[in-house]
Amino acid sequence: MTEPGRPSAGEDPVAWLESLLCAPEHRDNPLLPALEVLLARDREQRARLERLLRISDCSHDVARSHTQELLQQYDKQLRRLEKITRISDRYQQNLLELNERLRQAALRDPLTGLANRRLLMARLQEEQERQRRTGEVFSLAMLDVDHFKRINDAFGHDAGDQVLCRMAGAIERQLRRYDLCARWGGEEFLILLPATPLAQARQMAERVMTAVREISLADIDEAIALTASIGLVQWRPDEGIDGTIQRADSALIQAKRNGRDRLQMAPS
Repeated sequence: MTEPGRPSAGEDPVAWLESLLCAPEHRDNPLLPALEVLLARDREQRARLERLLRISDCSHDVARSHTQELLQQYDKQLRRLEKITRISDRYQQNLLELNERLRQAALRDPLTGLANRRLLMARLQEEQERQRRTGEVFSLAMLDVDHFKRINDAFGHDAGDQVLCRMAGAIERQLRRYDLCARWGGEEFLILLPATPLAQARQMAERVMTAVREISLADIDEAIALTASIGLVQWRPDEGIDGTIQRADSALIQAKRNGRDRLQMAPS
């Protein structure tokens, strides 16, 4: 049962108050004008609140829509950046590989893959400076393929190139990891043997000559017996690099004069 003077359960208090104000028995109540003013203010406040809620909802919808657009743009930019990063990574890798190929091309003989003159001269300079500090010596061997012109003339330059490549492989297999073999020019090779006195260098040179004799050229002509001549020198502290190379070349010439397939050592 509803208590007198109070709205029933579930009844809107504002609607209850409006009904009281409209009731004839309350027209002479001195509180009626004040209640009407309060009720009007309540309606006004409610209207303002509803407007604020609508504005808030609209702003929220706009903000949410704007946020979604920003997120979509952000995701799109991220995908673009990821794509650019992948392209940049590939470009950097390609650039590194290209630089390495260019570096190798500048320091390597394109036919045999051996060091070229430029790399060998740089290593010789380093070795000379190191040996002057430590007091050790290095040896240098100049090797020439015997009768190489005959092979070129008889079987062509392609066959000659094959011979040079096989020579390069045979030589390198006899060297230590810190030795260096370079193609000096044509059918000549120059071998740097760091921290190696002449007696030890001679053993290496003899192994190289044996390896050359064992090269098979049956696919070109079974009658070809490949040999090489070597001039071997030990570096002198009182001479420059050019002087050491010149002595190796002179020793090589002497080996050929002595009948080829020879090892000629210059006095140290």
